[in-house]
Amino acid sequence: MENSIAEAIGKLKRELPSNVKLVAVSKFHPAEAVMEAYSAGQRVFGESRPQELAAKAAVLPEDISWHFIGHLQTNKLKLVLPVAAMVESVDSLHLLEAIDRWGRENGKVIQVLLEFHIASEDTKQGFSREEILDIVSKAGNYGNVCISGLMGMATFTDDESVIRKDFAKLVALRDEIRSGQEKYPGLPDDFGILSFGMTHDYRIAVEMGADMVRIGTLIFGERNY
Repeated sequence: MENSIAEAIGKLKRELPSNVKLVAVSKFHPAEAVMEAYSAGQRVFGESRPQELAAKAAVLPEDISWHFIGHLQTNKLKLVLPVAAMVESVDSLHLLEAIDRWGRENGKVIQVLLEFHIASEDTKQGFSREEILDIVSKAGNYGNVCISGLMGMATFTDDESVIRKDFAKLVALRDEIRSGQEKYPGLPDDFGILSFGMTHDYRIAVEMGADMVRIGTLIFGERNY
């Protein structure tokens, strides 16, 4: 079992197209497990708890690219933003404004994705389509945030048609924004990164055009709570 993490990483790297970035979701797994994946060539990891991210970043190699993928409270920004390469899970205007303010105060531009609520479950976080269109129309107001694209999570179901329908909403909104990008002058020219797909549905996500997939269980096994 000792090589299972490395084997999983190797298999995924062979399977995923070269233009799809693998975010290895290491939340709830120890630094030793992250190091096994790192030794197998993985460099991008996803964390969802600020204290856990800060603790791991302090002891693991500096060239790791940390993505924050969970619900982020504004009072925890100081733990996350100094080390995160990207916050994938910006799910409220309040959070976006707080990240921008932190970036201004600390001389840093933070790369973010806006979380689009595409699932049928109300428990999932995220913006509506209208809210995202409103935010990107004012992207120029956020000088210390780079809105690079969108993130979403499909309804948790075995029904592939539901998953595809959810993912299609994400792709359609990205394409809508891109096609009218002259209306959104504050967005970066390369806006359009899509992060969607997890262990149970990443193959569908890749087929539908995901740029990043967030895979944890397939690499690290079940979570250690």
